[in-house]
Amino acid sequence: MSLILHSRLAQDCFVVGRFDLCALLLMNDARYPWFILVPQRDNISEIHQLSGALQQQLMSESVALSRAMEAAFSADKINIAALGNVVPQLHIHHIVRYKTDAAWPAPVWGKLPSISYVDGEQQAVMQRLMTQLPAELLEMTK
Repeated sequence: MSLILHSRLAQDCFVVGRFDLCALLLMNDARYPWFILVPQRDNISEIHQLSGALQQQLMSESVALSRAMEAAFSADKINIAALGNVVPQLHIHHIVRYKTDAAWPAPVWGKLPSISYVDGEQQAVMQRLMTQLPAELLEMTK
């Protein structure tokens, strides 16, 4: 299934690859390793709108991503959230947090301006995550 991202997600993120259900994005904010899962289903804005089987698939992909992030980035905490107040397309944020990060312990939203990746830094972050994800789980974007 081809995914059409909401324009805000397309503008703010890099496409990393896809799981069976979700596209995996990297938020263009170098302050935090910040990944987003976007279920590849049309007209879905809430988790409860997915079938039971797809809800379970989403949870499995979220857990796999969270474990990989924790291992790859030695996280103190992984923040997971599905807000959708600005972007109605269902998407689930997964953010590595450290007790030493500039926003800790507050949420990252609106706390500090984002800092864009430069000179391909995002590729290093993506690769670091990939070393912790089982290869069969994620199809990489070329």
